Amino acid sequence: MAETVLVRYIVRDVDAAIAFYTGQLGFDVVMHPAPTFAMIARGALRMALSAPSGRGGGGQAMPDGRVPEPGGWNRVVLVVDDIDAEVERLRAAGAAFRNTLVTGVGGRQILLDDPSGNAVELFQPTS
Repeated sequence: MAETVLVRYIVRDVDAAIAFYTGQLGFDVVMHPAPTFAMIARGALRMALSAPSGRGGGGQAMPDGRVPEPGGWNRVVLVVDDIDAEVERLRAAGAAFRNTLVTGVGGRQILLDDPSGNAVELFQPTS
């Protein structure tokens, strides 16, 4: 069995998240058994998408009453071969970017938001 990495993102709308990740970033749906949960995959990366709800699962309230919410600065990093082409394609599709392309010591990167405001980093390593 191939190794996978599983990341959970809290999203406001699971269907909107599925549309974004499959339509814009090349993920496939693994399962979507309920309106508040889906699992998607891209290569070895699986993402569990959970909407806050009163029912069990990753979106349920904590014992102290806090409710999971989307957003923040933690992010999934997707390695791309041509970041300029990806940015152009995503801009044309209406993607919301947090910044402009940044060049660092290891490569180039940019952050975009999914429909719930969760960050996704596109990264092109230095050759």
